[in-house]
Amino acid sequence: MSLNLVQAAYIIAAVLFVLSLAGLSQHESARRGNALGIVGMTIALGATIWLAVERADNPGLTLALIIAAMALGASIGLWRARVVEMTGMPQLIAMLHSFVGIAAVLIGYNAYLEPGLLTGSEETVHLVEVFLGIFIGAVTFTGSVVAALKLSARINSNPLMLPHRHLLNLVALLVSAGLLAWFVMSHALLPLVLMTVIALAFGWHLVASIGGGDMPIVVSMLNSYSGWAAAAAGFMLGNDLLIVTGALVGSSGAILSYLMCQGMNRSFISVIAGGFGGEGATFEGDQDYGEHRESNAAEVAELLRAAKSVVITPGYGMAVARAQYPVADLTARLRKQGTEVRFGIHPVAGRLPGHMNVLLAEAKVPYDIVLGMDEINADLPDTDVVLVIGANDTVNPAAVDEPGSPIAGMPVLEVWKAQDVVVLKRSMASGYAGVQNPLFFRDNTRMLFGDAKEAVESVLKLL
Repeated sequence: MSLNLVQAAYIIAAVLFVLSLAGLSQHESARRGNALGIVGMTIALGATIWLAVERADNPGLTLALIIAAMALGASIGLWRARVVEMTGMPQLIAMLHSFVGIAAVLIGYNAYLEPGLLTGSEETVHLVEVFLGIFIGAVTFTGSVVAALKLSARINSNPLMLPHRHLLNLVALLVSAGLLAWFVMSHALLPLVLMTVIALAFGWHLVASIGGGDMPIVVSMLNSYSGWAAAAAGFMLGNDLLIVTGALVGSSGAILSYLMCQGMNRSFISVIAGGFGGEGATFEGDQDYGEHRESNAAEVAELLRAAKSVVITPGYGMAVARAQYPVADLTARLRKQGTEVRFGIHPVAGRLPGHMNVLLAEAKVPYDIVLGMDEINADLPDTDVVLVIGANDTVNPAAVDEPGSPIAGMPVLEVWKAQDVVVLKRSMASGYAGVQNPLFFRDNTRMLFGDAKEAVESVLKLL
């Protein structure tokens, strides 16, 4: 296969990747978008392997090593895909981002250590590419590892509040800039190693300083970082397709992070500088909201039987309880009896972008009744019953009513405006952002405690 054919294959793959992203932007076309991405990646891999074997001194050995590496990686990937639960998907995605980061670091060092024929300005540009590629990769690697550990509850999700933490980040960036100048002028290994250590620490501190309530944005942000790390690796390898693919992933991740920040009424910089609260911080003592009212499955079933319109607002608790299937059955039952049922999805519900949408699609909930926060909020005052299933911070009226709250100004699903609200929850504990929820104490709210899956199944039997 000539170089021209390889380049043609790369162009076809790049076009398929763009079409894949376009398909993934809508529920109805997501499956097609996924298929286009798979075809594009297959073409890209085939062309790259052919080119590597064609240029190798020992084609047979090169092909054998590539196949062995791919077989090992594919085996691990298939195993993880089969055993991972949807609740474990956020931390798995974060860990996959870390692989892209460490790959960029290794490629950078290989590009530096491999003897080259570049001179003058071309060599300077190459050294800058190596330095920046390793820096982005190292930040992505440790940041993603910390995110995965936080999401899997292996480390505390509270933000790490080191003294002068913003100054520490600024110093790390300034020192890295100085090391870049040293590296370009001297071509020495030492400044590259020092920068790598600083970048690893910087990435760790960057994500460790972000609170649990902002973790969905962190996952999206790390997705963007991994894309730019891949693009940097493409520059170092001279691979145009890797540059294009990395830029697509990096830019789409950045756009998604920006949109999610808009959904939380927060600036992207404020999220990166440090989130609002964490799992351990509570504000229950700040205000006495009164007493909550407990309910039972029979009472909830009676409410739903009499309701003409029902809105379901899911959160991470639904994923933990694996309640999406009985929720889908409940939806079908209510619609069969003539009740209008819709879902209200907050932009940051769950632990990664689109988490709730994926769960509901998995349970075969019709796409056309799954609405975003902006689409459903205006209809909530005319809704008979809202079922809050495992959501907390995303339905917290403190964001609207209490200017001093840590989540003040964050757009939320205004479920309290409905005639009746039923909250399915294990306990009265605060949410992931560590903020007490006055919704639980409102006169039109009833608490149905217990496992969300079992609670929905009990209500469904009574219906």
